[in-house]
Amino acid sequence: MAHSITVSIVSHGHGEQVSQLINQVLSDPLVWQVILTLNTPETLALPDSDRLVIVHNAHPKGFGANHNAAFEQCKTSLFCVLNPDIVLREDSLAQLEQALSSDQAGLAGPLVLATDGSQEDSWRVFPTLLNLLLKALGKDTTIIRSEADHARITPEWVAGMCMLFKADSFRRVNGFDERFFLYYEDVDICARLWNANETVIAAPKSIVVHNAQRASHRNLTHMRWHLASMGRYLLRYSLNMPKPARPQQSSD
Repeated sequence: MAHSITVSIVSHGHGEQVSQLINQVLSDPLVWQVILTLNTPETLALPDSDRLVIVHNAHPKGFGANHNAAFEQCKTSLFCVLNPDIVLREDSLAQLEQALSSDQAGLAGPLVLATDGSQEDSWRVFPTLLNLLLKALGKDTTIIRSEADHARITPEWVAGMCMLFKADSFRRVNGFDERFFLYYEDVDICARLWNANETVIAAPKSIVVHNAQRASHRNLTHMRWHLASMGRYLLRYSLNMPKPARPQQSSD
């Protein structure tokens, strides 16, 4: 399906990194439009394309607010949220689109690799007090790994660094909840999709590389935002856990 995707990218002073990604994305025949939001002022070397829309924020906004604003301009059947520090592999978006079109899912997430080639923790089960405590103690039970004999995997949530939504599904759950700020927006929207009887799937054949920053591990302000969003999520779902209760895997 040609020109079926609107891509939303938000730059926070990413410079050359985001310029390279824009060129990558615009070269993909599936992409109809790219909406680049400059969350802070910066000068970029960008291609001259009528498929590129640049939004200059008067003041910085959160992850959810920026992507929700971009979605208001979406006229395609698919909407892709993409971090500026992502590098696409060949056919990354095509493989995501194929996985989504062959399934009843509302959202698909790719296999995310670190720059050293290891799999990142972008597919997980939902956080609970118990598994968060185990993670703090060094035993992370939430990560779902890719296996060669599985064509598709249904994790409970996929990370917001790269998410391909059916536009109707994103609209049905009213997009990201902007009360979350920078963290847990991706977990929450996946929970709301499951509760709306929409499936979240992982697409192991779609591969992207992530140059992770992990700001919440270094910056006290980001750590506070992270903990606040975690608390909001746990309070919201402590008595109404989203479906499914456990991840599922399907073989070819």
